[in-house]
Amino acid sequence: MKDLYADIIVDISQEKLDKTFQYLVPPEMAAQVEAGKRVRIPFGNGGREITGYVIGLSREPKIEVSRIKPILAVEEQGMEIESRLISLAAWIARNYGSTMNQALKTVLPVKEKAAAREKKYICLKADPKVCDSLLEEYVRKHYRAKERLMRALLQKKTLEYSAAVKEMKISREAVKSFEREGLVSIERERDYRTPLPRRISPEEKAVLSEEQQQAVKDILEEWESDAPRPCLIKGVTGSGKTQVYMELISHVLERGRQVILLIPEIALTYQNVSRFYARFGEKVSLIHSRMSQGERYDQFERAKKGEISVMIGPRSALFTPFPKLGLILIDEEHEDSYKSEKTPCYHARETAIQRGKAEGAYVVMGSASPSVESYYRAETGIFRLVCLDQRYGGSALPAVSIVDLREELKTGNRSVFSSLLTEKIRERLEKKEQIILFLNRRGYSGFVSCRSCGHVMKCPHCDVSLTSHRNGRLICHYCGYETMDVKQCPVCGSPYIGGFRAGTQQIESLVRKSFPGAKVLRMDADTTRKKDDHEKILSAFGNGEADILIGTQMIVKGHDFPRVTLVGVLAADLSLCSGDYRAGEKTFQLLLQAVGRAGRGRAAGEAVIQTYHPDNYCIQAAAAQDYEWFYQEEMDYRSLMGYPPRAAMAAVRGAGKEEELLNQAMDYCRKYIERIYQGKDLILIGPAPETVAKVQDMYRRVLYMRHQDREVLVRIKNALEKYIEVNRGFRNIYIQFDFNV
Repeated sequence: MKDLYADIIVDISQEKLDKTFQYLVPPEMAAQVEAGKRVRIPFGNGGREITGYVIGLSREPKIEVSRIKPILAVEEQGMEIESRLISLAAWIARNYGSTMNQALKTVLPVKEKAAAREKKYICLKADPKVCDSLLEEYVRKHYRAKERLMRALLQKKTLEYSAAVKEMKISREAVKSFEREGLVSIERERDYRTPLPRRISPEEKAVLSEEQQQAVKDILEEWESDAPRPCLIKGVTGSGKTQVYMELISHVLERGRQVILLIPEIALTYQNVSRFYARFGEKVSLIHSRMSQGERYDQFERAKKGEISVMIGPRSALFTPFPKLGLILIDEEHEDSYKSEKTPCYHARETAIQRGKAEGAYVVMGSASPSVESYYRAETGIFRLVCLDQRYGGSALPAVSIVDLREELKTGNRSVFSSLLTEKIRERLEKKEQIILFLNRRGYSGFVSCRSCGHVMKCPHCDVSLTSHRNGRLICHYCGYETMDVKQCPVCGSPYIGGFRAGTQQIESLVRKSFPGAKVLRMDADTTRKKDDHEKILSAFGNGEADILIGTQMIVKGHDFPRVTLVGVLAADLSLCSGDYRAGEKTFQLLLQAVGRAGRGRAAGEAVIQTYHPDNYCIQAAAAQDYEWFYQEEMDYRSLMGYPPRAAMAAVRGAGKEEELLNQAMDYCRKYIERIYQGKDLILIGPAPETVAKVQDMYRRVLYMRHQDREVLVRIKNALEKYIEVNRGFRNIYIQFDFNV
């Protein structure tokens, strides 16, 4: 058998993680050496012994064999956090189809060191009696700066250097003269950049309801089992999942372990951090993409050193380098933002479970509307299901009305606001209560529907909406089916057929015109471009500075506004009609979350859902706030069509500047798959244009694979990767694998 060689990186703090060195794996170490292992190696001409990390293995030498040095030892004891994260990167590369370098740059997100900041202090060293006599001398000789400095030191003993220089107007030379005379010493300490709001005051520990106490008890019971499973908390909106999280965090911190809390949106950071910081104080930090490089670097350094114990943030927070990770919490686990759109297309939920297994950490997920995949795993016993069926404090779930927009059109109302919603808004404004208006923009861009009868143009083969393209064609992005765009509804003949065009700015203008006395805030991508915009808008609304908050999905996820008593969903159908088999699930989740923002305080809540499809099970189940009803209907549909979780599904996505070359490459991918796997249990769909078929002059195509066993798809992916690597025709084609379609 050929010798085994290891690709090793020696400095993971560098940007160029692909700078590797090849070493020989001695036969006696072959069973021990794997990706992520920390090893001792001879390095450089002098052969000095250093530590490195294995990131890959092969049987082929990359340089002359005589120049390849052997690994000296495998360090089994004291696995560092870097080693564990590199092992996780290897798992991601293997399961999601990426190079090891791509996975490393995902798992080790802060590579380049930011300049460290430090605080300097002037500390009194001399005997106070000596200082008193010197002070008299400074007064006599009119040394004003030295006099001010000495008086301050005698009073406080330690002064912050910058404050002494700026506020007391003392020259740096005066401080240096004190240091030369041995009167003071200059002490330095690392000054970590912190994005945390320091103004938050401590919060008393909430008293858990009986239902919450039972939920905590059930989860702790699972943790004590021989093989603890991930736990899924299904709690109605306002049931107090956050309070349960806090109780679980307390248990983990008491054991000397650390916690990662994942949240789906930066917009949720403000309220989450405020509550957790109020409870756990300086142990809490956060990370997100709008922080400066220095802030992000400092938070990871503090985590590595054990100076913080709870990290809150979106997807990237999952890779916080905690040395003693004990718990990973995933709030709103159903959210799409937990899936990476870039290679590697990992899902934070699956990756969290893998990291938990590797590091002995528990995983707990929570949602009022769990993803179908997670609930299916709970039903089949893979996850432990814990339910919270009552709102905390005994408040009732909001009453929900469904408005049929087809009937509104028949009465001559072509406004974005139905008669009922207009009436309800006026009532709330008179009562000085707050209102949220939610515009469901997800999936709006391409579907075509009739405003008279509600008919949506769908693919006859895949039961998903067709997408309108500028070339006048309607296309299915699963199988490639095409037909001409329509000018009249094929069902009722109405000319009112087309896409939805209203945006949040138009809605804001209409609100100001229809309700001139109302104070209005808008929250969308345009109004939240700066670092603190989310916090400013949410805190302003929370403080009662506005009557109406208008926004897209970012305003209906996890926020708690006790004064909101009315939620209006302006266009429930938009996500329902996206060209995606998950359209029903996404619609139900958005509507349930939106409805759940109402009535979280003392006053009863109400919601109005405006739709062209009032009889659709997703909308009916969301209005009834009945997850089980939705789940059963959705699983029937998934079973009939063979969609996940009833089967595994993966996408091979291709992009290239030459359309003809891309089409040829994707066709070759399909033919190669058909050649290496000839079983009839594999379903191939496409290749077809992506939903957005061209971005920045790059054409995009997708090929779907479906099989009962995910491992079969992983093996096909592995073989296809090798096929692409050795074929020159793919050099100008970018191929991406996606196992979470």
